[in-house]
Amino acid sequence: MNIIHLPDHFNSEIKLPFYLVDYQTSEESLKQMVSLKLNTFSFLQEGYKEVFSDRNTITIENSNFLLMKSGHCLMTEKLANTFDSYRSILFFFSNESLVHFIQKHKIPTPKTINTSSIHSFEYDTFLQTFVSSLIHINTLNPKIQLQLLSAKFEELMLYLKETRGNDFIFSLMNTIDSKQQHFIEIVESNKLNKLTLKELSFLSNMSISSFKREFTKHFNSSPSKWFQEKRLEQAALLLKDTANRPSDIFEEIGYESLSNFIQAFKTKFGVTPKQYQIN
Repeated sequence: MNIIHLPDHFNSEIKLPFYLVDYQTSEESLKQMVSLKLNTFSFLQEGYKEVFSDRNTITIENSNFLLMKSGHCLMTEKLANTFDSYRSILFFFSNESLVHFIQKHKIPTPKTINTSSIHSFEYDTFLQTFVSSLIHINTLNPKIQLQLLSAKFEELMLYLKETRGNDFIFSLMNTIDSKQQHFIEIVESNKLNKLTLKELSFLSNMSISSFKREFTKHFNSSPSKWFQEKRLEQAALLLKDTANRPSDIFEEIGYESLSNFIQAFKTKFGVTPKQYQIN
């Protein structure tokens, strides 16, 4: 299993509470398995990014940036058509840094905590200027870099807290009280995403065989059968609620051919998608 560990992939020797990488590439990646050792701001500059996490999925272009909780995720990176390139400023920070920020500014714990593992924010003038200032920090000596990144982290968090509220802060601190509940959340949140068993197992931090056993135990069905049922149910909703034709939606719900979709739909509902839509 080809897993990229970040930020170790860039420098495995440095273990710091803050770490900055100006990541640039001319190669696209599709659902790359990534293990984030630290929480990460991904300030997208060029290209497109899609991230599947244990709880939610977000796609952005360079008008937005991401905040990602440490853990397993799948990343897709696509090049910008204009420049044929991808660029993201990655700002890594530890849980300890986050706890220190919460304690220093006496931020109260909300009654309900957002459980999302990824957050998307839109750039404004302040944030664009902030990212530009980060880029130049990489040219300084490591000791000064660390001091500046610590100050920059506090500046960024205070600004986001003021303009976006506290909700995102505690979602990064949220711990999993129940492994079983976490497993169920991963399956449910990805039931309409076209992920393989290998990818779902990675998000669950399990081997494929362990994932299958857990799945059967919780859902009383094999993964392939259960996911097919959910996707066919979604197809039925799309056919009733929109003007989409069967040929418009079969790929969206995970079928490689229209004929296979029609046959599976007829087996479940007793009629073809077209007949179901008309009735």
